Amino acid sequence: QVQLVESGGGLVQAGGSLRLSCAASGSIFSINAMGWYRQAPGKQRELVALIASSDSTNYADSVKGRFTISRDNAKNTVYLQMNSLIPEDTAVYYCNVVTWSRTGRPYEYWGQGTQVTVSS
Repeated sequence: QVQLVESGGGLVQAGGSLRLSCAASGSIFSINAMGWYRQAPGKQRELVALIASSDSTNYADSVKGRFTISRDNAKNTVYLQMNSLIPEDTAVYYCNVVTWSRTGRPYEYWGQGTQVTVSS
């Protein structure tokens, strides 16, 4: 129904930058919110950044001031600009999208995940 395709992950040195992209396609009536989560080995998946339909944003304390989430509504794409990367940012990053159906029901979708590795 709805698919999310992520890109932009890779290997960078500490202090470097990466930009993640997540494009949504399929049967989309309305997008309520888009966000990024990450999961490091042996740890729980955590919210990194979220952008709502109102354009309000939320960030994990660990990434505030370093990461910026944005979206392009025309392309149904959400981005995560990651600057000043540190080894603790190493994880698989997952795109998350919440949509509204035509009947007003919310649905949640996940991307396939993209690996981000930050070396010291």
